Amino acid sequence: MLGLMLPLSLLPAGQALADDGVPSLATTIAQMPKNLPRAEGPPLDAAIAAARKAVAACAARGSKVSVLVADVVGKPVVLLSGEGAGVRSQLIAQTKANIVARFHEASGLVASRAQSDPALVAQAAADPGIGLLRGGGLPVRRGAAMIGIVAVSGGGLTGDLTLDETCARVAVADLEAPGK
Repeated sequence: MLGLMLPLSLLPAGQALADDGVPSLATTIAQMPKNLPRAEGPPLDAAIAAARKAVAACAARGSKVSVLVADVVGKPVVLLSGEGAGVRSQLIAQTKANIVARFHEASGLVASRAQSDPALVAQAAADPGIGLLRGGGLPVRRGAAMIGIVAVSGGGLTGDLTLDETCARVAVADLEAPGK
């Protein structure tokens, strides 16, 4: 599940759990404050423009991708799926955003570190919002502060395993540009 995780002790009597013991999406929504604002993230118009540029950059290289621009905790500001992009790419983009939110660095760097760190692999596998470590998620920064996340998924289907990150960099550059 990609939502807020609540301890079982906070669930009201009779609330549904998924087969894996995780509260259902309906339960998570019911437990949230009604007007909880999202965390810091790129403004909506800038996020839409940046996501469009990333989709276009991948399309120009023959790839159909989904682009997620998220706030600093990995929650979506905007999710765009290019024409023909798979539904799976939307979900994988969310896992990449979750990696960046958790580790505050590019998801590809975390995945590279994990090649020699079995504990890191196990930590990611145990996190229901991550599972597998993959490249393609990048932090958006203002100076040293992370102000958002961009995650791209679907480019690897072309055989170019660096394409997701290449297209994510297009969106990050746009969001980090002065005046954005």
